[in-house]
Amino acid sequence: MPLFGNTFSPKKTPPRKSASLSNLHALDRSTREVELGLDYGTPTMNLAGQNLKFENGQWIADTGISAGVDRREAQRLRRRNQQLEEENNLLRLKVDILLDMLSETTAESHLMEKELDELKTVSRRRK
Repeated sequence: MPLFGNTFSPKKTPPRKSASLSNLHALDRSTREVELGLDYGTPTMNLAGQNLKFENGQWIADTGISAGVDRREAQRLRRRNQQLEEENNLLRLKVDILLDMLSETTAESHLMEKELDELKTVSRRRK
């Protein structure tokens, strides 16, 4: 019984064969897809009762009775979103104009205060 020795020594695994014994690599792509089931079709999922499928890089709702209602609702929401974006842009423009007007008035006010201070100092010197 070794005091500090390693008592666990697993068997060494045999080396792997270099060439594959499978003939699947010799099959052409279409045969492999049919044989191995690599043609999955379009991915689909169900979210809150709405069936969606992935086509051309986008998730699209499956057509059905509820899809027509959802499509109309989506169009209404898109129009409302467009209106709100336009209103937001207009309000941002108004804020920019008001800030420009405020900075212009502030600059004029500072100039007038400076001129007033100069006039006061000049009038004090004359007395």
